[in-house]
Amino acid sequence: MLSRRWSAFLVLVGVWTWVIWPRFAVAIWQDPRAWSGGAVRSGAPTSFLWVHALLIAASLAIGTAVGVLGIRGWLAARRGSAGHGTTRGV
Repeated sequence: MLSRRWSAFLVLVGVWTWVIWPRFAVAIWQDPRAWSGGAVRSGAPTSFLWVHALLIAASLAIGTAVGVLGIRGWLAARRGSAGHGTTRGV
């Protein structure tokens, strides 16, 4: 079972992922290299956009999974410590 500290860390990693990557997605979308015409939506999407979209999607999926594991670990640690009267260490 994860300690509460590790669980909290995993939840924070998940939150951090959802704070950072969407902002990065907006920056990639507005980058002239993302479009064949050189301006936003002025042509077909380039491989620059597709590669970054794939990286962003993978990072959000991993961040979500890590955050969910952190929440489950936190709840399990809470249930485990409820019967013992103490919290578990790291």
